[in-house]
Amino acid sequence: MSTHERPVAPAGSIGWSLVVPVKPAAVGKSRLAPFAGGHRADLARAMAIDTITAALASPRVVELLAITPDPEFADVLARLGAVAVTDEPAAGLNAALLHGARLSRSRRPDGAVAAMLADLPALRPNELTTALDAASAWPTSFVPDAAGVGTTLYCAAPGVDFAPRFGGPSRRAHLDAGAVELTPVPITSVRRDVDTGADLHQARDLGVGPRTRAALAAMARRGDPVAETGTS
Repeated sequence: MSTHERPVAPAGSIGWSLVVPVKPAAVGKSRLAPFAGGHRADLARAMAIDTITAALASPRVVELLAITPDPEFADVLARLGAVAVTDEPAAGLNAALLHGARLSRSRRPDGAVAAMLADLPALRPNELTTALDAASAWPTSFVPDAAGVGTTLYCAAPGVDFAPRFGGPSRRAHLDAGAVELTPVPITSVRRDVDTGADLHQARDLGVGPRTRAALAAMARRGDPVAETGTS
């Protein structure tokens, strides 16, 4: 199997196009600055790489569109097997996701489309597969974040309007829009987003990917308290 050859989905399962927005590392994960200091950009890149690598390992993900305005990081993500897409029209998160979904459906008109955040460094491919399989039963559905306030994954079945409402209390926004919440399934790693030092500690306890693990090790060698103890 070549580096970029996609896993084959089992017969009867739905294949998904996954749209993942990735902010420039220089501005991404700003709430980690008090904990990661000068390592924040490296940590943001590492988390995005681990998230996308894990997502690409799910047999349900038939293509992954990484939306980023950073051309250098776009090249990195393309080497992982993602389709790197310029952030258009540069009008915020939901606009970027809609742009990615339109591109996806121009390539796969009858395809299912999902949007997932890039800050899930403990993501397990099998848990993403479980979430996407659960989503296939509903027109639109979503996975709430670990705090139960935001959203980490939003899914629209084939032929269904893709209308994400990320940002702020997006769990409530998605519920109000009629999307089904996918919480009964065991998908802890799909919910464990990272915005703060405490989140990072919890993700590390779940088991982060190799790039995030290496970034944390580099922080620990420099005496960073979060990397060593998980607390601020």
